[in-house]
Amino acid sequence: MKTFKKSLAYIFSIIVLANTTLVESCNTIDKEALLDYKQHITDDPSQLLKTWVANTDCCTAWAGIDCDPTTGRVVNVSMSGLQSGDDFIIDTSMTGTLSPFLGNLTYLQFLDLSNNKLLTGPIPLEFGKLSNLMHLFLDTNQLTGSIPTSFAQLHKLKRLYLSDNHLSGIIPTSLFQSMTSLSELGLFNNRISGSIPSSIMHLTAVTKIDLHGNNITGKIPIGIGKLKNLTYMDLSLNDIKGSIPDSIGELSQLNLLYLNDNRLTGPIPSSIGRLISLQFLRLSVNNLSGVLPDSIGNLPQIQRMNLDNNMITGKLPSSLGNLPAITDMYFSNNRFIGQIPKSFGNLKTLMFLDLSGNQLTGPLPSELSKLQLLQTLGLSSNPLKLGTIPKWISKLNGLLTLTLGHTGIKGELPKWLSSSSIGYLDLSDNELTGKLPSWIANMSNLWSFNISNNNFHSSIPIEFKNLSQLLILDLHSNKFSGPLGIIFDKNANEPQGHYDSIDVSSNMFTGPLDENIGNKPVMNSITSLILSNNLLGGSIPKSIGNLTQLLVLEMVANGLSGRIPEELGNAKELSTVMLSSNTLSGRIPKTVLNLENLKVFDVSRNKLSGEIPPHKATIPASSFSGNSGLCGAPLAPCNRL
Repeated sequence: MKTFKKSLAYIFSIIVLANTTLVESCNTIDKEALLDYKQHITDDPSQLLKTWVANTDCCTAWAGIDCDPTTGRVVNVSMSGLQSGDDFIIDTSMTGTLSPFLGNLTYLQFLDLSNNKLLTGPIPLEFGKLSNLMHLFLDTNQLTGSIPTSFAQLHKLKRLYLSDNHLSGIIPTSLFQSMTSLSELGLFNNRISGSIPSSIMHLTAVTKIDLHGNNITGKIPIGIGKLKNLTYMDLSLNDIKGSIPDSIGELSQLNLLYLNDNRLTGPIPSSIGRLISLQFLRLSVNNLSGVLPDSIGNLPQIQRMNLDNNMITGKLPSSLGNLPAITDMYFSNNRFIGQIPKSFGNLKTLMFLDLSGNQLTGPLPSELSKLQLLQTLGLSSNPLKLGTIPKWISKLNGLLTLTLGHTGIKGELPKWLSSSSIGYLDLSDNELTGKLPSWIANMSNLWSFNISNNNFHSSIPIEFKNLSQLLILDLHSNKFSGPLGIIFDKNANEPQGHYDSIDVSSNMFTGPLDENIGNKPVMNSITSLILSNNLLGGSIPKSIGNLTQLLVLEMVANGLSGRIPEELGNAKELSTVMLSSNTLSGRIPKTVLNLENLKVFDVSRNKLSGEIPPHKATIPASSFSGNSGLCGAPLAPCNRL
């Protein structure tokens, strides 16, 4: 968009310079309009308007202005907050409002006031007088109010971008009835409500419609199929209801269709198979149901298809194996049944396949081993009853993400994982057993490791330290034992390999915790530390207060004693602190209870005493119960006698 606008402005400049019969000065009406706009600007930090001086010629001396060489009338105003030259880009802003006098620039063809960020107030109705305007860019500001109905008079308009503002109200029906020359419409990221007018069918020249990120309701107009030149349509992130109209199949030039994050219902129409130019399809996060039509396999150009988080049922059509250009296929969290078709092995370009959260059954077709470009294979939460992790997965040499959680895997971890390229591994909620093998350290790409809710036992092998890329570790609900020190002493592959989250709860790990846990290099960016339901004992290390990025700290039922350290209050980002069911004593530090972001705090069932410090967070009495020595709100008042 930015490159396009720059090139258009450049073309206008060339037209002016090519003509040697320039008049001496621009029209008085135009100069007055531009100077009034300058008066409406209260702050111009980069002095983009410094050349706009009354005693100079606006056609030859004013930045961002071009005039018709014969009439002296202004035809181009390009004053975007993104100014670029041969070797520089200035990203600046302007504070102010739009002058109604700009409506007097009746010869204007190109108006770009985009990316000024701080332009506020409404779009003047007077802009409807710009009858020669072909390109209008007011995007990326803070404009308010509604789209002026006077825009219906802009019959020559080809491109209209009002996106990334705070516009509200409905789209005027008259807007689409008159803008028959419009080729691009960008209204995204506003607060526009109401339905899409059925008059949209009159935009027969339009190639791009982007309305995403508004509050649009109603249905997709049936007449949408009359927009034969449409190549790009994004209606996502709205509140659109009803079904996808069958007429959508008439848009044979369409290469991008985003309808995700709405409230669409009903089946995907079989006419979708007529979208022979379609490359990108997103229908995710709706309430779509019914079966996936076989015609879905008739999309020769499709590259990315996202249908996740719907209620689509039936079997996966074998015709999906006919998509020669597909790279991404996201079908998770639907109600697909049956087996994965063997034809999926034909998808030689496939890089991302996510079928998790369905009702698919095994066995998995070994033909999937042919997908040598596959980087992500997501099959979690399906009743596959795998028994073991299929050996053919080891043939997927480029596989980086493997999720097989809750798929009926049993036994021990297969050793072939040690030579895999996998970085994200989720084997949670299965019946895996045995020890955590020392060869786990050979998984040099591993950055997320989840084997929670299994039957692993043993201590953490010392080789674990060599997982220098590991960021996310989830071992909860197993039978691991021994000290936790090896986890916190892990090496890092600087600047990577610093923990983001650790969950080792509900095991049999023993303590006490190293007093310097909060000073360990790999812990300095951790956001979640969950250690609950282990046999740690000892006290809460004061150094945990040094974890300045920590959001969640859970140390429930850890056999902890001693005081809650005041130093925990130094972890300023903490929003959740759960320390219940221990034997902690002493007072609750006010530095902890008054953490600015604190939302959840639970110290119930301890031996704490004294008055509960005054606090802003809304914390129920149950979070302090089971401490006979505590008093004060929200518990009973303290006895002052």
